[in-house]
Parts: sequence; C-alpha cells; structure tokens
Amino acid sequence: MAEKQGLNGAYYGPAIPPPRHYHRPGRGSSCCGCCCLVTFLLKVIFTVLALVGLFLLVVWLIFRPINKVKLHVTDVALTEFNHTNNMLRYNLTFNVNIRNPNKKIGIYYDRIEAKAFYEGQRFHYQSLTPFYQGHKNTTVLNVVFNGQQPVTLQGQELTQFNSEKASGLYSITLELSLRVRFKLGKVKTTRFKPKIECDDLKIPLNGLSSAGSSGKCDIKF
Repeated sequence: MAEKQGLNGAYYGPAIPPPRHYHRPGRGSSCCGCCCLVTFLLKVIFTVLALVGLFLLVVWLIFRPINKVKLHVTDVALTEFNHTNNMLRYNLTFNVNIRNPNKKIGIYYDRIEAKAFYEGQRFHYQSLTPFYQGHKNTTVLNVVFNGQQPVTLQGQELTQFNSEKASGLYSITLELSLRVRFKLGKVKTTRFKPKIECDDLKIPLNGLSSAGSSGKCDIKF
C-alpha cells in the first residue's frame, strides 16, 4: 500500500538555480546614445569657441590704435555759396585722403555716403562708388556738392552767415557714413558702420584752398 501511495504522490525535481548574470535589454544601447550626444555637444561647443576666438582676434588686430584708418581733407574748392530767399546755392569740392596703415589688413568700403552741413542743416547728400583698399594704401576721394537746396536761416544763424559772407570764409561740415569690412588673409569680418566728421573746416570762397591742420577728421564706430 505504501508503495502505491508513493507512486501516486506528486514528484518535484531539484530546483533550477538562478542565472549568475541578469541582462536588461536595451540598457547598453541607451548608454551608447548618451555618449554620442555628449560627444556631439562637446564638438559643437569647441567649434563655437574657436570661431568666437578667431573673430575676437581679428577685431583686436583691427582696432589696435596703431591700425586705425586715417582720414584728412587735403583740398577744398568753393566757387559758389549764396543764400537768398531761404534758398542756398552752392558749388563745393573736397579731396579726402583715406590712409590704411595696416600691413596685413585690407578694407572693403561697401557703402560711402557723403553729406554737407551748414549751421547744422544738411544741404547736400550723395553716394560714392564702393572700392577695396589694400595694405598700407592711400586712396583719394573726390567729393563734389553742386546744386541748390532750401535752407532756412534765422536769428543767430543768419547773423553768422552774413558775417562769414563779409569775410569770405565759411564754416562747412563734411560727414561720411560708411559700411566697411576688414580682410585679414582669407578671413572677412562682418560689416561695421563708422561715421567720419570733418567739422572744423574754414573754406574761402572763389579759390582752391589747402585744408591744412584743420582738415583732420574724427572717426566714430
């Protein structure tokens, strides 16, 4: 009877031991993706830093005091400057020397706007031809203002004009608005917009005059 009960009873074999290592699917590929992303971001950061460093180097080379562009009004001819009935008639010519003292930096003058002022009022405007200026080069700009323009002079302004008319010596301001790029080797900078003011010009009527020391111009970036 005991043998029959033993044969009919449930039989359980030995327990299966657990695996020594448990592997979670997908974890390795996730780590690999994170590493790739970090590497990509580091490359982007280093590239941006390198470009910023190069840009700052170029700007530093350009704007060192010894490298500043020099402008000077050399000759001025004023053959007509008459104000009647609030109308100004004029014929005026400037020669402007632009000196690039840099040994390795060229300059693109992409836009040149010349303006003439009397007593704070603009009476003429014109655009000049763009050009490229090489290393250690001097370029002469010929600026001509000819025509007539409504200009209202009252009070002290009119008194000043009559005084200058009597002396034959007029105070006229020349202003140049530029768009320039600098070139160092194959690298070109972004555009800068300097403004040049020549506001201490005493110009005699009816004749060619050398501007002398008063012909220096200020550059403002």
